[in-house]
Amino acid sequence: MRPIPRRSLVDEAIEQFREQIDNGSWPVGQRLPAEAKLAEELGMSRASVREATRALVHAGLLSSRQGDGTFVIATDESDVALRRRLGAAEVVEVIEVRRGLDIAAARAAALRRTDGDLDRLTGILQRRRRAADEGDEATFVQADVDFHVGLADAAHNRTLREMYRSFSAVISSTVELNDCYIPGSIELAHDHEDLLDVIRKQDHAAAVLAALSILDAQESAVRNRETR
Repeated sequence: MRPIPRRSLVDEAIEQFREQIDNGSWPVGQRLPAEAKLAEELGMSRASVREATRALVHAGLLSSRQGDGTFVIATDESDVALRRRLGAAEVVEVIEVRRGLDIAAARAAALRRTDGDLDRLTGILQRRRRAADEGDEATFVQADVDFHVGLADAAHNRTLREMYRSFSAVISSTVELNDCYIPGSIELAHDHEDLLDVIRKQDHAAAVLAALSILDAQESAVRNRETR
């Protein structure tokens, strides 16, 4: 990126951030460089960089995660509009849409996964299980979402990946810790591990069934909660 002249610093920074997103230098899922590094590259204060970042967070293109950094979550405002519409959807409706995406992701991942994909997915499930053991709901939910986004990555289908990443903002609404195990219990359902196992074996038919089983369990939990 080129240094910014001292006029309209925040607006210029916003424009350059958008350029990085538009040209693919900062793809969806990319963590932005540290605030100090951006300020140095742009020749401006950290306060101006912070303000520009805040503006794009408000616009829905970036997301700040405390202790983890700032990430690109959308490439244009149409992605943002989709996520906001989905955010207002009923949880069961979200699960219904997920069925189509998860079937495609699980099947393609079973056919195309690499050893690197398997290692990443295994690490995510280990993080998910630790969070369950510790009763850390926020970390559990994020790991669960990361696993399903990771399946879309393992499908090696760019269109599916981008659709799933846009949709992932509302997937957490279908994932709650208490739907997956009883707090204090030593048992956690192994459905996600079972899905990864058949993907490892490249059994695409079993992968589809395992993915659907996970969603069936989530939908059942949601409906049971509604009748209480």
